[in-house]
Amino acid sequence: MAGGLLPIPVFDIFAIAGVQLAMLRELSVHYGVPFQRNLAKSLMTTLLGSVLPYVAGAGLAGSLAKTMPVLGWGVGLATISALAGAATHATGVVFVQHFESGGTFLDFDPIETRDFFRREFDIARR
Repeated sequence: MAGGLLPIPVFDIFAIAGVQLAMLRELSVHYGVPFQRNLAKSLMTTLLGSVLPYVAGAGLAGSLAKTMPVLGWGVGLATISALAGAATHATGVVFVQHFESGGTFLDFDPIETRDFFRREFDIARR
């Protein structure tokens, strides 16, 4: 969520993605799963694509709102932070479940987990 507090529009989104990638790396170490950076980025992007219409609209609006003086900055911070928290939570829960069932990055199916990811995302953003 802290990535959403960065005052620079669009840079916040890259910072959040970096945090999520670091989380996946730490989860892979914890579960003894070989970390594959490019594959993890691709899987993460595919998962986020399942909530893309909402994230793109609200995320871009929140990021761009930071360019407006005073009120826009506050709205942007709140919007991006909430989306970041929800997306990070959902990504983490999905990968924890996958790794706990013996899965790896190579056999992760983002299409199969899309509905579970959406539910976790919705729960976290409330």
